[in-house]
Amino acid sequence: MQIAKVCGTVVSTQKLDSMRGLKLLVLQTIDSDGRPQPQYEVAADLVGAGVGEWVLVSRGSAARVESGREDCPIDALAIGIIDTVSVENGQLYNKKDQY
Repeated sequence: MQIAKVCGTVVSTQKLDSMRGLKLLVLQTIDSDGRPQPQYEVAADLVGAGVGEWVLVSRGSAARVESGREDCPIDALAIGIIDTVSVENGQLYNKKDQY
């Protein structure tokens, strides 16, 4: 798993039937200092994450473990919305400080 920040959403009206109903997020991974990296990626969202929130991201076959999604062509999936992240030298993120 990795930590990422939700930067936006992707709207795709034409997609595979197995992807219908999936919300798509634009994410930036977070480095060890809590800074978003410059590259973007798209991930499916089943937890209802919003722009600005930090999420846990699962990739590869682990992103397709949810029942009914085993054959869905998902490379990345937001599997949790983060409340806090703490490391040795302090707190990197606290959701309540963001709003």
